Amino acid sequence: MPFETNLRNTCVFLAIFILAFFPSAFQVILKPLLFPLGLITGSDFSSALQAFLPTCGCCPPASCSTTSTSNAIAKTSNSASEPSNTMSWFQKQFALPPKSRGSYLITSDVENALPEIKNYKVGILHLFLQHTSAALSLNENWDEDVREDMSDALDRIAPEDRKGGLYRHDAEGPDDMPAHIKSALVGASVTVPITNGRLNTGTWQGIWYLEFRASRHSRKVVATIQGEKV
Repeated sequence: MPFETNLRNTCVFLAIFILAFFPSAFQVILKPLLFPLGLITGSDFSSALQAFLPTCGCCPPASCSTTSTSNAIAKTSNSASEPSNTMSWFQKQFALPPKSRGSYLITSDVENALPEIKNYKVGILHLFLQHTSAALSLNENWDEDVREDMSDALDRIAPEDRKGGLYRHDAEGPDDMPAHIKSALVGASVTVPITNGRLNTGTWQGIWYLEFRASRHSRKVVATIQGEKV
């Protein structure tokens, strides 16, 4: 009895081992035994065997890894053949012409200082003024009266303190603190879209430089372009 039990256990172990590691051989062994008895048909056997095979449904399993590897290599080759991304960053510093207090249209100055704009099919130009008593803005580009009215309006909002007592900070004169206030109100940067190598501003829009100090100052601007090159 122990011998028969051990033999049966050994046979079961061998069957499981063959099924797990050699499913094709297991099919070859069982097919001649089961078909004559009518216990299973070819289609039934194939369906039952699929439950023990890899999920891709191919046999032998080695072909699965071969196919997957081939597909991976093909995808890698296709990716390598695709055109590289043309997105890029560019940064440059330039100086504005020295000006005394007033509002000035500088669109042409910006374009002359940044010929690199022409290299971009689509992108963004960001201009940052590195000072605290001047400003940049986007506004009217045709009528000069608009710029003069803007300067006058800002003077009324933040007037000079010639009598004293209105501002604490006056280290550089009566126009010192008013210049800081105006700069904070207007802002130190502007962003303009680039389309087909040109600044895509509106018909009546222009880039303004607003100087808030009475004496002439030379201001520096950091220009940053991010976009897709032509």
